Amino acid sequence: MKLSAPVYRLKRKAKLLSRDENIPRHEALDRIARKEGFGAWSLLVAKAAAAAPAGKLYARLAPGDLVLVGARPGQGKTLLSLEFALEAMKSGHRAVFFTLEYTKKDVIDRFRALGADLADFDGLFAFDSSDAISADHIVKALIDAPRGTLAVIDYLQLLDQKRENPDLMVQVRRLSAFARDRGLIVVFISQIDRSYDPATKPCPDLGDVRLPNPLDLSLFNKTCFLGKGDIRFQAAI
Repeated sequence: MKLSAPVYRLKRKAKLLSRDENIPRHEALDRIARKEGFGAWSLLVAKAAAAAPAGKLYARLAPGDLVLVGARPGQGKTLLSLEFALEAMKSGHRAVFFTLEYTKKDVIDRFRALGADLADFDGLFAFDSSDAISADHIVKALIDAPRGTLAVIDYLQLLDQKRENPDLMVQVRRLSAFARDRGLIVVFISQIDRSYDPATKPCPDLGDVRLPNPLDLSLFNKTCFLGKGDIRFQAAI
């Protein structure tokens, strides 16, 4: 059974329901679950975990990969990228999240929505919200990262915002070479151009990536696009 929204959104709805109707949180969660066709919230979460594609997709990633995850707002690209980070940590690898969009609390809450507690991973996760995020900053932050570390950059276009930074093409090429040399997996969350129309094409593709400045998208050897509940993963031949 397909959920009407991601688990974290349903959980947010339950929180609002609990507040608005002054009922216990567990009761609100169960009520939301019943609307989705499940007898209890625990059954909904178990079903969602079993159906989650992140584990299967993560198994297709390899050290040295440069991965592009693209979607319009609200389609789950950040959550999927955090699921990749979670899968990496479950495998005993480190994960690092670079962002100016979210606070550390936001990210911790997202992990909790996925049923994960960062305290269980004994320092495998790092959060970086420095204003200096760029290829140079990321390389310095990951210079001692062990092989298999997964880094998420939220988002690709962030690297292109400051005039003092090198061209986007230069930065992505540097990160690509660095990932190959060090055996890291680098996941870029990407914005999609506003001209993309989901009514005519349910899922975006490389041609819909928002690029204020030139970038050779073939630098990404794996891509994952999300749209209308669909996930399309592709590896370069």
